[in-house]
Amino acid sequence: MPIQVYGIPNCGTCKKALQWLDAHSIDYEFINTKEYPPTQEALASWVNSLSIKSMGNTSGLSYRALGEEKKTWSDEQWIAALARDAMLLKRPLFVRDGEAVLVGFRASEEVKKQKLGS
Repeated sequence: MPIQVYGIPNCGTCKKALQWLDAHSIDYEFINTKEYPPTQEALASWVNSLSIKSMGNTSGLSYRALGEEKKTWSDEQWIAALARDAMLLKRPLFVRDGEAVLVGFRASEEVKKQKLGS
């Protein structure tokens, strides 16, 4: 089963990640989160694997628009927010066999190879 890569097509980091996967001959399925946002159940499972802190896109407009109360939100409140607005999800998010294995693309080359299967 290919790795699922959740992101948006015009994201520079997503493009870089897909190029890396292609260069390492790793089979993947790209899922546009704007068109096919992840379910709350999937997000809860992924948060269990990676943590809510690592999964949030804290540099986007959606995040800044949330207001100060976001600082006190529980994991459940964050999961609900991520399900409502996929732009709050850090990109790209890599899922293998239903389990989130990596989010973002700043990991070392060694970690990328280990997590993504090269």
